Amino acid sequence: MSESAAPPRPRHLLVVIGAVLIAMVLAMLDNLILSTAMPSIVSDLGGLDHLSWVVTAYMLATAVSTPVWGKVGDMYGRKGTFMTAIVVFLVGSALAGTSQDMTQLIAFRALQGLGGGGLMVGALAIVSSLVSPREQGKFQGMMSAVMGVTMIGGPLAGGAITDHLGWRWCFYVNLPLGVLALVMIGLVLRLPRVRSTARIDIAGVVTLATAITSVVLVTTWGGNEYGWTSPTILGLGALAVAAGALFVLAERRAAEPLLPLGLFRTANFSLVTLIGFVLGFAMIGGTTFLPLFQQSVQGASATNAGLLGLPMSLGMILVNAVVGPMVTRTGRYKAVIVAGGALVGLGMALLSTMDVGTSPVTTGVYMAVLGIGMGCLMQTTMLVTFQSVEPKDMGVGASTATLSRTIGGSVGVAIVGTVFAGQVRDVMAARGFGKLTEGSAQLSADGLDRLPQAMRDAYEHAVAAGTHQAFLLAAGAGLVAFLAAWFVREVPLRDTAAVAMATDPDPESARTPA
Repeated sequence: MSESAAPPRPRHLLVVIGAVLIAMVLAMLDNLILSTAMPSIVSDLGGLDHLSWVVTAYMLATAVSTPVWGKVGDMYGRKGTFMTAIVVFLVGSALAGTSQDMTQLIAFRALQGLGGGGLMVGALAIVSSLVSPREQGKFQGMMSAVMGVTMIGGPLAGGAITDHLGWRWCFYVNLPLGVLALVMIGLVLRLPRVRSTARIDIAGVVTLATAITSVVLVTTWGGNEYGWTSPTILGLGALAVAAGALFVLAERRAAEPLLPLGLFRTANFSLVTLIGFVLGFAMIGGTTFLPLFQQSVQGASATNAGLLGLPMSLGMILVNAVVGPMVTRTGRYKAVIVAGGALVGLGMALLSTMDVGTSPVTTGVYMAVLGIGMGCLMQTTMLVTFQSVEPKDMGVGASTATLSRTIGGSVGVAIVGTVFAGQVRDVMAARGFGKLTEGSAQLSADGLDRLPQAMRDAYEHAVAAGTHQAFLLAAGAGLVAFLAAWFVREVPLRDTAAVAMATDPDPESARTPA
């Protein structure tokens, strides 16, 4: 194995980091922008009954392709794999913008999602390859700032684009950003060539894709399209378990496994993967219902509910501006992870105390606590992941960390959503308005305005009760993250990058995976 190359020029490294951040924006921005365009899409294309698949198709394709992109990058080169993922994403975006009916849109969203699965993984793997774990803290604030701004600006940008340019431009806006990232990566990034004679682990791909698909469909359909005890949901659950077992068998026999099971023998890798799962559970499962509380109980508009998320996003950004350089300077990170788990649990517990009398200012303070905790965990656990794997497995490390958060969020939404809906219906039934929420636990803003005052008061109390239960569950997930963090071992951070960025435009260095 040969990793030797000339040291990177700082100017070029910053250009690569800029391209990587653009790819991260594309990966995060798409669903955020599209959420505000959904009514216009239905008005133009029809197909209301299939609207949920516009999101589900993308999410499913992203989840299934994530581990594949990570492994292919490790085996055949991260630069080419990353650029291919960007191209697939852009082709899907362009086609989605030309959709003439809902079936076409769903199909093109799936193609877009296949590319999207490689964006975040490729970005993280490239950064972890070029920047040593000790130095990665310097870039945490930058990444968190991009994520925070995207979370805030995505829905606002989606509304502005839909109102002034039309919903199709929610997809077309990806094209100039993606092309810019491609040009920057193509011209500047030079990594040692990677050649592998091993075959792709087809059995691993098929069995893991089957397991992931089954889990996502269970969490998407359960309690909505089908009852939790229906044959469809139970069958999908059994298929997920069977496919998972076959995946383990396949990985033990594969010459170049899709996910080397030996990685989980490293305690830190297993622990931060678990923390990533419960962070996804808490973060997505809990905060999904926060805008509903703000709109239904506190009377915020949809736009204002988005702006009210500022305290959480700013908390993430600010804490990483401090924590990143601190980790780089001291090399100490365990205390940050422990504090992050504690603050996520505390923030969720505080949010669970909200009721019909809670002011938006109080909610904002609670959200800031949660945001600080999330900021402590998100990038620091990723750093530990890359510290815990060999350089040849950076892509696998990135895909495992990303997938664990994705699956955790999917499971969190399903479980927390079921508890929330059940609580809303129970409270409404106890107050004599059970029929109001038959088939759905959520009413639109227009529907709320048309309710008699007694019904509206009952619904506000019901949503507050459902939110209480949702955040209690999320707080429990935060507690698991806190407990797991105590077992993370503080291994000294490496001072060297996995590879160096070559200055020769056609480097001859090559390596063969170990």
